Amino acid sequence: MAAFLPRLTWTLIGLVALCVVGTAGYVIIEGRNLADAAFMTVITVTAVGYEEVWPLSPNGRAFTGLLLVGGITWMGFWFANLTSLLVELDLKDALRRRRSMREIDNMKDHVIVCGCGRTGRQVAQELDTMTNDYVVIERDPARVAQLREILPDAHVILGDATHDQVLLEAGLMRAKGLVACLSQDTDNLFVCLSARDLAGKVKIVARAYEEETMDKLYRAGADHVVSPNVSSAIRMASVLLRPSAVSFLDIATSSSHMALRMEQVVIGGGSDVAGRTLQEARIPQRTGLIVIALRKKADHQDFVFNPVAGTRLEPGDEVIVLGKEEQISRLRSVVA
Repeated sequence: MAAFLPRLTWTLIGLVALCVVGTAGYVIIEGRNLADAAFMTVITVTAVGYEEVWPLSPNGRAFTGLLLVGGITWMGFWFANLTSLLVELDLKDALRRRRSMREIDNMKDHVIVCGCGRTGRQVAQELDTMTNDYVVIERDPARVAQLREILPDAHVILGDATHDQVLLEAGLMRAKGLVACLSQDTDNLFVCLSARDLAGKVKIVARAYEEETMDKLYRAGADHVVSPNVSSAIRMASVLLRPSAVSFLDIATSSSHMALRMEQVVIGGGSDVAGRTLQEARIPQRTGLIVIALRKKADHQDFVFNPVAGTRLEPGDEVIVLGKEEQISRLRSVVA
């Protein structure tokens, strides 16, 4: 597009030059008024095939022939530039799609986001801050364009997420998670059924507009179902009953100046903290993070909040921490 604009400018300058020369030539050679000369020039340059405005003299016919050759040459440049623009745009989009699909084919343990409406865009933005390994599926080109404005490097597949083939193109068999946030609950239900049937181990999070749909989504294979209506009601009540706690959570999860995050980290088998107690692991001292909760892998029990210092860390245990991104990255390197 940037190369097309200079060519377009010179093409338009050429057209103006032809019209000026042609009009002046007819005025001088044929002695006609400016309006007739300009009209004769336009129909000659564009080769529309109208009759002569007035009977031409031999000199006038010779000049008309030269002007006609100039007009045809100009139209050749114009169509060449226009064709070049269309080819460049199509080729650019094709190369971007091909590169994106090649990167998707190489992805593993990524997240698939079905739908990029308001909720889908927010999910994609959150994933983009944490990892580049995510794929967005959307069938509306206008929504894809809106997502590109926010996340130009996002991997997007233009297609219907309710179709099995589209999910497979997004790398469902290699993905670790799928977010179903399409505009209709029935579509999210189809996505959950297809994803669970194709990839039994993938973790599925679905959105439900209607409260009665939540149970159906769970039965369809969703691991977690989020209802905006229920979440909004709980939040509104919490703002009234415990405003300070809600404000703290807002700061901890979305404040740009504090950049705090609540994150879960799994203890690796080769980690130097495996087999040690929390006191011996010294996670707060080594990383600056706050340990909020712990869930043991052995008995699959619920999270233990504010675990005691004597709690022993084993491979596979999940630790919930609060802190900055660089602190979380430091902890991941410690527990890997």
